[in-house]
Amino acid sequence: MIERLHGRIVHKTEDALTMMIGGVGLRVFVPSGVLNPLQEGESTELYTHLVVRETELTLYGFESEMQRQVFETLLKVNGVGPKVGLAILSTLTIDHLRDAVGRESHEVLTRVPGVGKKMAQKLILELKDKIGWKLGMDAAPVIDDVDTDVLATLTALGYSVVEAQSAIQTIPPNTSQDVEERVRVALQYFA
Repeated sequence: MIERLHGRIVHKTEDALTMMIGGVGLRVFVPSGVLNPLQEGESTELYTHLVVRETELTLYGFESEMQRQVFETLLKVNGVGPKVGLAILSTLTIDHLRDAVGRESHEVLTRVPGVGKKMAQKLILELKDKIGWKLGMDAAPVIDDVDTDVLATLTALGYSVVEAQSAIQTIPPNTSQDVEERVRVALQYFA
C-alpha cells in the first residue's frame, strides 16, 4: 500500500492532480476541497488510498488521515465506490457528513452527485453506528433545523453545499432564528 506521497504538483485537472515524485509523475484523484487551493509548481503531501483493479491501479489522495479514514469507511458501504466516496468528500465536510448521518438528513446526502434517495438511506443505515465514534467525534449537531433550511435555500440559489456550509458557519451566534434573516447574513459571506 502507498501510505503517503510528498511531491511537486505538475498538472491539475478538475478532479485530479499529477505529482512528480522521484522523477515519476503520479496521477492522484482528490476531493475538490483538497484540489482547489493547490497550485501547479507547489509541493504538497497527501495521505493516500490505493484501489487495485484487474486493469488499473488508482490513487486517491487526502489532506489528513481522518479524511482518508472516512473515505475508507464509505467504501465499505455496499454500492459506494471510489468515485461516489470522493464526490461525498468533495461536497460535504466530515463534520457535515457525520451530522447528516446522525440526524438522518437524506436531503443533505442527496445533494451529492451520484447519491439518490435509496443510496442516502443506505449510507445513513450503514454509517450511523460507525462514523461518529470511529472517528472520535462528539455528538453535537453541526447544523440545526433552521440552518438546514438556510442550506437548502443557498443551494437552490446555485451555491455548492460546501460553499453554503462555509457561509452558514460565518453567521454570528446571536443572529435571529428567522430563515430569511439568516440567509441574508449568510449571503454576505459571498460579497
